[in-house]
Amino acid sequence: MTIPDYQSLMRPVLIALSDGQAHAVREIRDRVAENLQLSTEDLRELVPSGQKPLFHDRVSWALTYLKHAGALDRPKRGIYEITARGQSLLQNHPDRVDNSVLEQFQEFRDFLDRSGATSAERTREEEEEERSIETPEESLETAFRRLRSAIEADLLEQVRSAPPEFFERLVVELLVSMGYGGSLKDAGQAIGRSGDEGIDGIIKEDRLGLDAIHVQAKRWTDRTVGRPEVQSFAGSLEGVRARKGVFLTTSTFSGEARDYVERIDKRIVLIDGEQLAALMYEHGIGVTPTASYAVKRVDSDYFGEE
Repeated sequence: MTIPDYQSLMRPVLIALSDGQAHAVREIRDRVAENLQLSTEDLRELVPSGQKPLFHDRVSWALTYLKHAGALDRPKRGIYEITARGQSLLQNHPDRVDNSVLEQFQEFRDFLDRSGATSAERTREEEEEERSIETPEESLETAFRRLRSAIEADLLEQVRSAPPEFFERLVVELLVSMGYGGSLKDAGQAIGRSGDEGIDGIIKEDRLGLDAIHVQAKRWTDRTVGRPEVQSFAGSLEGVRARKGVFLTTSTFSGEARDYVERIDKRIVLIDGEQLAALMYEHGIGVTPTASYAVKRVDSDYFGEE
């Protein structure tokens, strides 16, 4: 049979987890495949790039969307369990669970807004009109942006749920990948935990160590970094006569904090959770390439030669 699309797999995924127990992704896939009576040949079908099985990819997307809708919980990496909301979806939607059903939940609508995914409330005519005004290259770019946004949202969630030691290592690897801190060893020795789910330290601005950058980072999930925290960081820079600083957080900065940074003489860069995830994606931290597409055009100069 044809592998169902990821939305058609949402209810089978919920059924596979309906026993209320935590299950690994591999076990979930096996249960869904068995319930749908997929053949070995079906499971061997690959995505167009040939990088991974199509069924695995679509189950992963179904899990991601259900998780962002609050229908699933992820107590550990690669482990999922159904929530009370997920059980309710199974009872109230016996035929199908898809994006149009999940959009009743605010957190899922917020996720769609962040990822740029198409809302189910839009008509088919509107979607066809959008496609008709885009060139093939523009459509490809739109799809890439949507995919990247969804991955970055998942990256940020993973970072927020990681232990402090992991967050410390992540900040070091990211700064070194961006060209700061010298080597991983140098940067790792310069940055360390300071309590309050935060880390701080001083790293080299360049590999020769001609200037230094002070770093403050807080792994917060339910608190906004306000002006007091940023002002305190600026004060610490003043105390050591430092000129530059980077303040990272997995949450957000208040408007007052950003306004304060704009008004002071010190050069302080604020990086919030969304920017952190974007930098991780850009510099290959916590992500791995699965496919690469080369977009080519006709070389008019070649055909114009005598």
